[in-house]
Amino acid sequence: MMTKGFMIAATNSGVGKTTVSMGLMAALKKRGQTVQGFKTGPDYIDPAYHAVISGRPSYNLDTYMMGTDGAVNQFVSASGDADISIVEGVMGLFDGMDSTEIAGAAHVAKTLDIPVFLVINTHGMSRSTAAMLKGYAEFDPGVRVAGVILNKIGSPRHLELIRGALDDKIPIVGALPRNPDISVPERYMGLHLPEEENLDYSQLADFIEENMEIDLILQIAAEYEKERPKPPEVKPRDVDVKIGVARDTSFCFHYPAMFDALRLAGAELEFFSPAEGKLPEADGYYFAGGYPEFHIKELSESPATRNLKDLAADGVPMLGEGAGLSYLCESYETKDGVFKMAGVLPAASRITDKLQGLGYAEAKPLSSKFGGKNIRAHEFHYSLTEPAKDAEFAYEMLRGKGIKDKKDGLHEYNVLAGYMQMHPGSFPTADFVEKCRVNKRK
Repeated sequence: MMTKGFMIAATNSGVGKTTVSMGLMAALKKRGQTVQGFKTGPDYIDPAYHAVISGRPSYNLDTYMMGTDGAVNQFVSASGDADISIVEGVMGLFDGMDSTEIAGAAHVAKTLDIPVFLVINTHGMSRSTAAMLKGYAEFDPGVRVAGVILNKIGSPRHLELIRGALDDKIPIVGALPRNPDISVPERYMGLHLPEEENLDYSQLADFIEENMEIDLILQIAAEYEKERPKPPEVKPRDVDVKIGVARDTSFCFHYPAMFDALRLAGAELEFFSPAEGKLPEADGYYFAGGYPEFHIKELSESPATRNLKDLAADGVPMLGEGAGLSYLCESYETKDGVFKMAGVLPAASRITDKLQGLGYAEAKPLSSKFGGKNIRAHEFHYSLTEPAKDAEFAYEMLRGKGIKDKKDGLHEYNVLAGYMQMHPGSFPTADFVEKCRVNKRK
């Protein structure tokens, strides 16, 4: 299977790689190309923008949670019918887990063997740009820095000073003047969601088309085009269960790969909004992370919320992550007060102003009923959850914080919820679907 793609990486966070990635996707889509987006690491929001622009799900490539084979298989399977694939990096090019390269942009670029276009924020420097580029290009010979994108160029004179300092070994494939109109506002858990912004993707596409050498980028990418083995074929199971998936601004942190894995295991997915009071008839429910504190009153008063406890007591399986954990608890406290939640789990949750958990996690199942292999996941939450003294946990945290005392995954009835944000690269998604199937047969 032939694949053609490249990575947009940067010297560090905040220098414009998301804007460049989105802009290139928009410009190429405007040219009539089928563009496949990817995001390095465990990000949810950047891929949501990619999907809106490209019209296709954007997949995460994370060599920690998925392994290198998993990342390659995801890249190949999603890229098969695309004209070009664009992988957005994470943090700085060489920043990985702890002090290693694992899960970093460079590690993913090497794993996929794709060229890297490096974004440098040139504000406040000229000749130093050459020193920075030389260091990044030579730090790891296995990473192919094939071009440089100069961001926040102050003037034509500024660009000429930088151009004069660079040699011809690495071409300038973009020189972007400062343009505050195309940035995306941020908040405490990341960028605003696409549906919250009225970004003009056509304007963004035009800006990139005018200031980047897109034909040269495509030519370089074509030089790296290669034949790759097809991923191992897994025959989808016949659809025989329905899983309700909460999907709105309260529950918006989803990996597209998770949806794929659920469907592959035989599940039909029905999306719904708990805040709107909707609760479809289903054999199981999935509540992922998000921003429930922004709709806490509606969630507290929703018929959907009130009905979940009885369903759980009847054995209906439920899976919760982050916000899903807080929602399934007895209560959730915000700055506006304490609000009654689903009451499925014997615990109380509250939002705080301080980041309470961030980073990769690894957990060991405390019982075979939670799987036979360790889970590799990610944590990112501002809330704290206090479980009852006799609460049952599913996992012991080998890395990461979890809910309490290095434990995660509160378990009650057939309900499992914790702070770990699961990826099908290691989470036994098919086991959850099977529980829905078994309960349906009762």
